[in-house]
Amino acid sequence: MNNISQRDAFWNRVYEIARKDTDVVVVSADMGAPALDKFRRDMPSQFVNAGIAEQNAVTIAAGLCLAGKKVFVYAIAPFITLRCLEQIRVENAIMDIPITLVGVGAGFGYEDSGPTHHIIEDIAIMRSMPRIQINSITDSVMASAFADISCDLKTTNYVRLDRQVLPDLYNEGSDFSKGLSILRESDDCYIISTGSMTHTAVDIARHFGERNINIGVIDVYSIPVNGNALAEKIRNAKKLISLEEHFLPGGLGSAVCEVLNDRNIPVRVKRLGLSTDRNYCYKYGGREAIRSYYGVDMDSLKKEIAEYLSVGSLCGAR
Repeated sequence: MNNISQRDAFWNRVYEIARKDTDVVVVSADMGAPALDKFRRDMPSQFVNAGIAEQNAVTIAAGLCLAGKKVFVYAIAPFITLRCLEQIRVENAIMDIPITLVGVGAGFGYEDSGPTHHIIEDIAIMRSMPRIQINSITDSVMASAFADISCDLKTTNYVRLDRQVLPDLYNEGSDFSKGLSILRESDDCYIISTGSMTHTAVDIARHFGERNINIGVIDVYSIPVNGNALAEKIRNAKKLISLEEHFLPGGLGSAVCEVLNDRNIPVRVKRLGLSTDRNYCYKYGGREAIRSYYGVDMDSLKKEIAEYLSVGSLCGAR
């Protein structure tokens, strides 16, 4: 799966599923991809282009779902969520119509398109409603697997795809049923991350590991968080760090703190993400430049974590 985008891995697999199952339907809000071009050509009766009308696309998807179809509705991530929030609240959270919302460009995935195309509030907003599962995809292997998983879910499913081509952290056949995976073990400290930031977490853990400081990595890819599985792993840890390309209020760090609080687990948590003390970012220069604006670039994170772990000069950036 290496060198393939999450988008292409996901839609390639949906194409394969739809060839065998005529109930699988894709509703696109004027979005393209090689796999979707192939889908539209080979299965035109299973493809609907709603045009640049995301709210209408969600409503069409809900109607098709009520008619017994397994529906995927696709657009740029901020538009399939925030633009369609009332439709999602009514048709999914209230009416419990189980469609799969597919958004591409999580976080700063559309780094060159400005804050209207950044999506750094969606986890907080979507997880505040019942009957919605967020799947924050880490790599192309996971993206392909969640095409299959989505077909079997009985609740609304928001698949959050990154736009950037990222290396694979998982192997074919990996089990994604728990909603989280332990990518690196530790007895003392874990970074708990999601989406593209899991790749950053792995790089940071490797950096500290080279200095004989062992930091574990837990990839949380399904929200609501599997609290029991997370609690079992981190109950005896001394310190935790949450890491996300998302505003801090209501995001992954908040979800982690809720898990700990609800189970009376007294572990310190350092939440690293986008502070609302900073406004929406109009800076250009790439994703790392935007992360630097919010203090979640690699150098800033290494410094922040070194201070939190009280290891100071041992862990300078290089």
